[in-house]
Amino acid sequence: MFRKILIANRGEIALRIQRACHELGIKTVVVHSEADRDAKYVRLADESVCIGPAAPQQSYLHMPAIIAAAEVTDAEAIHPGYGFLSENADFAERVERSGFVFIGPRPETIRTMGDKVSAKQAMIESGVPVVPGSEGALPDDPNYILETAERIGYPVIIKAAGGGGGRGMRVVHTEAALLTAVQMTKTEASVAFNNPDVYMEKFLENPRHIEIQVLGDGEGQAVWLGERDCSMQRRHQKVIEEAPAPGIDRELINTIGERCAAACRKMKYRGAGTFEFLYEKGEFYFIEMNTRIQVEHTVTECITGIDLVQEQIKVAAKVPFGLKQEDIKLVGHAIECRINAEDPYNFIPSPGTITAWHTPGGPGVRLDSHVYTGYRVPANYDSMIGKLITYGATRQQALARMYIALSEMVVEGIKTNIPLHRDLIRDANFEEGGTTIHYLEEKLSELVK
Repeated sequence: MFRKILIANRGEIALRIQRACHELGIKTVVVHSEADRDAKYVRLADESVCIGPAAPQQSYLHMPAIIAAAEVTDAEAIHPGYGFLSENADFAERVERSGFVFIGPRPETIRTMGDKVSAKQAMIESGVPVVPGSEGALPDDPNYILETAERIGYPVIIKAAGGGGGRGMRVVHTEAALLTAVQMTKTEASVAFNNPDVYMEKFLENPRHIEIQVLGDGEGQAVWLGERDCSMQRRHQKVIEEAPAPGIDRELINTIGERCAAACRKMKYRGAGTFEFLYEKGEFYFIEMNTRIQVEHTVTECITGIDLVQEQIKVAAKVPFGLKQEDIKLVGHAIECRINAEDPYNFIPSPGTITAWHTPGGPGVRLDSHVYTGYRVPANYDSMIGKLITYGATRQQALARMYIALSEMVVEGIKTNIPLHRDLIRDANFEEGGTTIHYLEEKLSELVK
């Protein structure tokens, strides 16, 4: 096992990794920007290194500073968390070339799965169902583009091969708008992702967003740990996640889960990963794979009893893989609400000092957060300040506990989206289960009226 790990991230995930390390008896080094100097996890770390000013490009995205911090503190491995450099194959390569262990997949795996075209091809070869679309990146031939759209049927969606997080996508409803849309997406993709390649898929009009959690040892063993429903989202950003997904046939889930695990065995996948699918009319369609720990890993931990961050660390340290598929049992139900420093209905960020911070408690309540009374939420980063998770024997119990927890939680000094979460948890359609990825935006448009 490692003696010391450097955590190359910030916020709640930095604290989450730190706790996993300390439980395993591993010392931690936290890197931080000047804006995060007073963060809780910085104070709790065995060592901390300031790597630059608040701007992410000069700190959390500055590879030489992170590598240098690992060198001067004699860290053995680097955990990238999620976001920032977590899915950057060049960073993973640089970490390993510098003599450290990257806690995540191999650089070549990140590169393959980070390119949506090559990822889709890899899934086709592994028997994982994909959305009907173009065979690889779209060429410059306008006739091929028009014929492909006609074959799969309108509406279609043009996606950047190097995109993610809801960026680099354009829906097209008519043939007249197609070629212009393709060219515009290519131009945007070239600027945003340094990769002009785009591809085309059938646009599913009212799907759910379902994902499968996997773990692999990098040597050909892999398991899947149930599914999550992440359909409650706005502009492709998740707001509420839950596990398991309500109302989907378990036999179908089991089939898809095993195919994902088989794909991981085939590619000798190392560490934690997530296969993301659109689900519509009883069919699953692969959209992308995230080669890192997810924000919503918590709900999977609740229903499996497995610490996913510790498993990442064990795999990276080459501890013998002790998980077998038959040992993975899904028990109960878990729900996560992302607590953001923003206006609950117009979503404008609300940085500033938290003057009061009262957290909920009780059976089945978990709060992952790095903030405290007096903490100043910086304006430089993502607005998420915590994740509230409830667990129950049934979905109904998890929902009831979430509503109580949200009612108990007090955050003053800034605005948060807690009022929106209270509305959603008591929303009749959400309570029933099975809302689609468009439900929240439709509900918000009604509220604005």
